[in-house]
Amino acid sequence: MPGKKKVAEKKRQRTLETPRTAEEVTRLPAVVPPVAYPIETLVPEARQQTPAVGQRAQRVDARMHGLGQTQYIDDLTFPGMLHAKIKRAGIASARIVRIDTSAAEAMPGVIAVLTGREIPVNSFGATIQDQPLLADERVFHAGDGVAAVAAVTEQIAVEAIGRIKVEYEPLPALLDPLEALKDDARKVHPPHSNIYATKMIRKGDIEKGFAASDRVFEGRFRTQMVEHVSLEPHAAIADWDPNGRLTVWSTLGRITLGRADLARTLKLPMSRIHVIATIVGGNFGGKNEITQEPVLALLSRKAGRPVKGVYTRGEEFTSTTTRHPFIMDYKTGVTRDGRIVARKVCLVLDGGAYCSFSETTLGKACILASGPYKIENLFVEAFAVYTNKTVAGAMRGFGAPQTCFAYESHMDDIAAALGLDPLDIRLLNAFDEGSASPTGQVLQSVVVKQSLAKAAERFGWKEAGQ
Repeated sequence: MPGKKKVAEKKRQRTLETPRTAEEVTRLPAVVPPVAYPIETLVPEARQQTPAVGQRAQRVDARMHGLGQTQYIDDLTFPGMLHAKIKRAGIASARIVRIDTSAAEAMPGVIAVLTGREIPVNSFGATIQDQPLLADERVFHAGDGVAAVAAVTEQIAVEAIGRIKVEYEPLPALLDPLEALKDDARKVHPPHSNIYATKMIRKGDIEKGFAASDRVFEGRFRTQMVEHVSLEPHAAIADWDPNGRLTVWSTLGRITLGRADLARTLKLPMSRIHVIATIVGGNFGGKNEITQEPVLALLSRKAGRPVKGVYTRGEEFTSTTTRHPFIMDYKTGVTRDGRIVARKVCLVLDGGAYCSFSETTLGKACILASGPYKIENLFVEAFAVYTNKTVAGAMRGFGAPQTCFAYESHMDDIAAALGLDPLDIRLLNAFDEGSASPTGQVLQSVVVKQSLAKAAERFGWKEAGQ
C-alpha cells in the first residue's frame, strides 16, 4: 500500500510538459483537465532571503582575471586596424582662429585626419547638449579636443597630432564658481547665463525658526575635484561594414545612452548602430557618457578600416569627467540642548565647462543637504555653474558624499560649541520611523538611531571618551 500511494502522488505531481510514453498518451482523456499554476508560492523564512550572504562564492570571471586572460578593449585587434589620437587644446578659454592639419596629413602612416567641422552634429550631453566632440570655433577648457588622427601605429598618431598647428585667440578664463554666480561675470557660453541649473527646497518658516533658536551657527565647507582613476582608461573601437552599419566596442557603462548619442551626432538611425559593451576595468560613474566614440566612427569611415582609441592617463584627468567640487554654506539654529530648530543651506556646484550630469547631481545634493535629521524649518537653495575647468559629471554618490561631509562636520562643530557629545546630538535629532524627508516623503524602515547606538557600542565610544 505505501508503494502504491507514492506512485499515485508522483502521478498527481506530473506536469503537462513531462514526456509520456505512447501507452500513456492513448489513455489520456479527450479533454485535459486544467491545471492552475503556480500550485504553491514558496516564501523564504525571515532573514533567509539571501542565503548566499556569509557563504563562499566564486565570481564567474575570477579565473580569467586571476590568470590575466580577460580581454579588455586594448587587448582586441582587427585586421588593418588603425590607432587614433586626439589633439588637446591645452588652453582654458580661447577662440580658434585656424587649424592646419596639412603637415599631419602628409606624414607616412597617417590614414585619416578629422576636425570638428566634419562632424554632422558636433554636440552632446546627458541633459544639455553643450559639449563639442571636437572644438571647432571656441575652446572652453584645456582638455577640449580640436583635431583627431588615425594612423597605422600609435606612435605615428602621437607624432601626427604634434604636427597639427592651431592658432588661438586667448580669452579670459573664469575659474571661480562664486565669481560665476555674479550677474556681471563674463559668460562661459555667451550669451547664456553661467547658472544653468537651480534647485530649491522650502519647509516651514526659516526666519521664525532662527528667531526661536537659542544659538545660531554658520560654516562654509568645500570639497575638491576628484578623478575616478579607473585602472582601465576610456577606450573604444569603431568599424563599418560594407552596408554602412556601424559597430562600436566601448567601455561605456550605459550603452543604450551611448547608442542614442552616436545616432544623434552621426545623423544615423539607431537601427544602423551596434554598440558592444566590453568587460570594463572600472567605471564608478566616469564612463556613463560618450567621449571619443563618434570621432573614432568618423575616422573609421574616412579610412575604411577599424580604428581604436585609448586615452592616456593624462587625458583621463583633463578630458573626462570628475566628481563635482562643492562650496556649501550652512546656517543652523538650535536650542541649548542641541535640538535643531532651523537650517539654511546654499550649495554651489562647479560643473566645469559643460553640463554633463550636473543637473542630476544638483537635485540629489539638494535633497540630501539637510542630513538625516528632523528639521521643521528648512531652506535649501542650490546652483550649478559653468567655469573654464575640467568637466564634472557622474561619480558614485551624485552629490551625497560632498553634502554628507558638510552637514556632519557642521554637526561636530555645533556639538563642540555646546559642549555636547557628538553622538548624543545626532541621536537627539536623527530621523525616526515615519519621519518625513525634506521633500515630504514618509520614511520607512528607519534605523538611524539604532545603527548609531550599535556602532557606538561596538566601537566602545563612551569608554574611549570619544
